[in-house]
Amino acid sequence: MSEILVIGHRNPDTDAICSAIGYAEFKRRTGMTEAIAARCGDLNDRIDFVLNTFGVPAPKFVADVSPKISDVMQRRILSVRPDSTAADALRLMDEKNLRILPVMDDAQKCLGLLSLFKLSKFLFPAVNRNPSHAHGSREILSSLNSLAQTLNGQLLVGIEAEREEELILMIGAMGLESFASRLDKFPPEKCCVIVGDRWDIQNIAIREGVRVLVVTGGLSVDPKTIEAAQKKNVSVISSPHDSATTASLCRAAVAVRHVLNEEFLCFRENAPLAAVREEATASGYLVFPVLDGEGQMIGILSKTDFLKTVTRKLILVDHNELSQAVQGADEVEIIEIIDHHRLGSMATQQPILFRNEPVGSTSTIVADCFFRSSVELPRQIAGLLLAGVVSDTLNLTSPTTTTRDAEILKKLEEIAQVNARTFTEKLFASGSLLTLKPAPQAVATDCKEYAENGVKFSVAQIEEIGFEQFWKRKDELLAALEDYRAKRAYLFSTLLVTDVATQSSLLLVVGDEKFIKRIDHPRLEPGIYELRDVVSRKKQLLPYLTHCLREKEKGVKG
Repeated sequence: MSEILVIGHRNPDTDAICSAIGYAEFKRRTGMTEAIAARCGDLNDRIDFVLNTFGVPAPKFVADVSPKISDVMQRRILSVRPDSTAADALRLMDEKNLRILPVMDDAQKCLGLLSLFKLSKFLFPAVNRNPSHAHGSREILSSLNSLAQTLNGQLLVGIEAEREEELILMIGAMGLESFASRLDKFPPEKCCVIVGDRWDIQNIAIREGVRVLVVTGGLSVDPKTIEAAQKKNVSVISSPHDSATTASLCRAAVAVRHVLNEEFLCFRENAPLAAVREEATASGYLVFPVLDGEGQMIGILSKTDFLKTVTRKLILVDHNELSQAVQGADEVEIIEIIDHHRLGSMATQQPILFRNEPVGSTSTIVADCFFRSSVELPRQIAGLLLAGVVSDTLNLTSPTTTTRDAEILKKLEEIAQVNARTFTEKLFASGSLLTLKPAPQAVATDCKEYAENGVKFSVAQIEEIGFEQFWKRKDELLAALEDYRAKRAYLFSTLLVTDVATQSSLLLVVGDEKFIKRIDHPRLEPGIYELRDVVSRKKQLLPYLTHCLREKEKGVKG
């Protein structure tokens, strides 16, 4: 498949979502028609408010971009029904040059696989040397309707023609006495006699009450023979083939449900290719049914499909570190990065477009792409980018704000026909995490993982109007933050609660005690610190935390 996902970081904030939608629109308008806006985390109430305000659908949710079975499987399924005959299956396999066919029921469930190898063993069985079992190679299992259909013949007399039964093939190509003698050795009600225009053989077969008489060569059957057969409850089939061909075709009248392999290995469509490759390669199977969440077969995977190249590509926005990227990002090609954060340690296999600017919002960079390239910026996209800018810069009051942000925001106001100040007030009033969400969800909604000098830690941020709700829930927030840290084995985890009205924050810290001792901001309570005039995670808090980490490692007081 071919798609280019424009996607923000895990636990996306407003800027990540808006810049992803905006940049995907820009790429499509400049010729990259495969560009699709995506997200790898849940939305929050503020993001919902933004999307609803400007009438834009949420980006496509993609939890994992690593190559999946659904990326390489064959979606066009050639199959047969369980009541199809072996002849039908062989015809399809010959036409499409297949060695294996799935057998599916009306509910799209895979009942098994039909292999050419097993079919050939059934249709051409080894002759048993034991005379008492010599007729085994001539036994067939079919209904008379299926037999007539396989022979492309005509059922002239059909007695219980739908009933599936075991029959013994006999060819009337000998003298009358020899045939009568051989007929006596088998139950007549199980005999399928194949004969040409030998009227004497036809008559004795009918007189003895065989199950079915097959007249070959497309020869006409005397009306008196038909009448006699009806009286003796003997079915009659007219075959257009000669006797030898007719006999060989009769075994192929068996329903495929009797000859399929009921044991097979199947996979789910969303299973990562890397996770199933070894199991599939080591198995003795050549193909594998692919199932959806309901257990229905939606594709088929062959061992050669593992050699296909998955053409999914990524454009990362609002981050440049793999620890923050969608799962599987290291397994696909990253072709662009649009960001305004510090540089991480990401490496790519080839040169890419990497636009990283020291501005307050990725949405600022995306909007600038439209303006610099003289590409029309739709009103609703301008509104989204405006939301991204005011969200990340706290309407140009954050210390990360630049003159470029202010210039871009003014243009976005004109295009979107939205007043940024009024919109900002509505945005931050639209959803309080501390009011609406359980503590574990509140501390993880806008949380980023970082790696520094071999240790990992997390920094989350919640933006509120006032600290009233925080002080009511401080104990459960601290407990949830510690649980989040412990489950991921971080050295420490922090939560910055910012009051957008007073432009100040409170910092919650849990984890390594030696690290916590390096924090020299005023401590209000155990694990809670006052950070006056600190509102930016990127420009203010993160550099401070990495400084404290270095001081801890040096073993000196910071």
